[in-house]
This record gives sequence, C-alpha cells and structure tokens, in this order.
Amino acid sequence: MKTEVAVIEGTDNDRKLIERAGSILKQGGLVAFPTETVYGLGGDALNRESSRKIYEAKGRPSDNPLIVHIADMEMLGAIADDVPEAAKTLASKYWPGPLTMILKKSAKVPYETTGGLETVAVRMPAHPAALSLIRAAGGYVAAPSANTSGKPSPTMARFVKEDMDGRIDMILDGGMVGIGLESTIVDLTENIPMILRPGYITKEMLEDTLKMQVSLDRSILQGNSIQAPRAPGMKYRHYAPKGALTIIAGEEKKVAALINERSEEMRKRGEKVGVIGTEQTTALYRADSVKSAGNRNDEETVARELYRILREFDEEEVTVIYSEAFEETGFGQAIMNRLLKAAGHHIEYIE
Repeated sequence: MKTEVAVIEGTDNDRKLIERAGSILKQGGLVAFPTETVYGLGGDALNRESSRKIYEAKGRPSDNPLIVHIADMEMLGAIADDVPEAAKTLASKYWPGPLTMILKKSAKVPYETTGGLETVAVRMPAHPAALSLIRAAGGYVAAPSANTSGKPSPTMARFVKEDMDGRIDMILDGGMVGIGLESTIVDLTENIPMILRPGYITKEMLEDTLKMQVSLDRSILQGNSIQAPRAPGMKYRHYAPKGALTIIAGEEKKVAALINERSEEMRKRGEKVGVIGTEQTTALYRADSVKSAGNRNDEETVARELYRILREFDEEEVTVIYSEAFEETGFGQAIMNRLLKAAGHHIEYIE
C-alpha cells in the first residue's frame, strides 16, 4: 500500500483533500489526521472491519477501546444508549475540545470499536480539519493516536509517516498540534464520574463544571492494572521511546547531580544518554543529548514538547534516558501519567 501525504495549507484545495479523505474512510480505508491533542488514526467507527484494520495497523491489542470522534452534538444519541445530564453539561462546556466521555453504547457501535465493552468512548475534537473530515466521513470516526502501539503519540505528520507509511491510505498533514497530550477521559456510567486518563481538562475543572465530586482511577499514577482496560491507554505500556527511561524526582540540584552521575556511568559502558530537563535546568546536565521540555512554570509548553523529545531521542539512537519529574497536580498530572507509562513506572525519589 502506498500512503499519500496531503498537506493542509488553509486554501480552497483543503476542502477537496478532506472530501477525498472522507471518501477513503467511507470505503473502509484508514486516514491519519491532526487534532488539537495528537494525530489520530481514523477509520469508520461503525464498520467493524475498519476497526480491525486500525488494530492491525497499530499492532494494538484488540481489547484496547477506540475513541469515536463526532462533529455534531446531535450525532451522540445514535451511538450512546443513555446520555446523562452530566455528559450534556460537560459537552456544552468543553466540546469541541480535549475531553472524552465514556457512555453506555448503543447497538449501532460494533464491539470491534469498543474493545468488546458495553461502553463507548466519545469526543468532539476542536481542530477544524478534524471536524471537517468527520463530517465528510459520515459523522463517526474511530481514532486512536496515529502511532505504532506503545510508541510516543505523534504530534507532527512526519512522526505518523515513520510509523504508518505503507500501512494506511492517507495522512493529512496539518502541522504541529497545539496541546501535545491525549484528551482527558472521564467515565460517566456510574453515579460518581471517574477520570480514567488525565489530560488538559483537569479534575478541578470537571468538578467546578459539574458541581460534584469527580474521582480518579487509582492506576493513573501507579502501575498497570491486570484487568481489561476500560478506556484507551489504561492497561498497556504506552508512549515509550526505544531507550530505557528513568524518572528522577526530588530537589532540583540533587536531581541534576544524580542524573549526571548516572549519565557518566552509562556513557562509560558505551550507552548513549539523553536527559529531559526544562529551561530552568538544562544547563546543569552533562549527557550526549540534553533537551528542554519547556518552562517548568508553564505546563502547556512541557506537554507540547514531551512526545517530540521522546521521538527525537529515538532518531538519535539514544539508549538510556533520564527525566526530571513534574508536579502531579492539575495538568502536571497528565504529564506525569504519560512519563510514568513511558518509563514503565520506573521512578526514583531522592530524599
């Protein structure tokens, strides 16, 4: 299969490209496209064969649910049997945007899309090209991140091409994404909403909007559960670079000293060492490749750069990686969730 790469340029030609991409999806093909979070790998959410193709292209376990993307609120009722008031409240506040809601699925959604579950994950992305594509495809697009399963999610089309070239029909290149981390996932099938994956929409934001308690799945900042995943990204190792990643948490100067000590040891063993720091700390490190994830006081910059850095370490053939830790509150919780999964939950704390 030859994978076409089509650049979205903000011209009249974009409409023709998106219509052609939508036609590919209607015919059961796969198209990667930009969202405000990361690039998604799209297929017809109501076509069980399309969902199978997504799993095959990604090398993704078939019990890992796919997110169904919609472009209009009126489409929700056809795929969800019960849309609670909490879902309507959150949709009015955060859709289009980086929020995925878990609802009870209708018979219209095949089990191949939901990973065998009786629930469906739904979101409405904020990227204009994504919304146009969803409408051109018929209204329901299943789309996990457009990467090989387990690798860092792609924030640029060139990273999609690295993983998906020859596996999918088309890549819509919309440049670098805005947020850089996947959407928040909240389960609304029980009395108390539960966050299954943290993201840009934080626990505090959800509670403020719903005027009620929102709980956190305890696996978010812990090791993987042995149970089947209830939402994308819960069970399996994700976001991982090729190099072995360790997170070091503690006071800034102590963290830098330990990372430099470890880096020197690894380099003597012939390893190529990479370090993830911030604008405030990169000058403290000595390694083969030191990268800044942005400003520690601006979590949005860190989120936007994290996956790019992990991908670049792969390109540089870095074999050992050390990263600073980040605050586990607010949006920082999402950053730490991704880092911990990338590191296989290998974190060391300095007293």
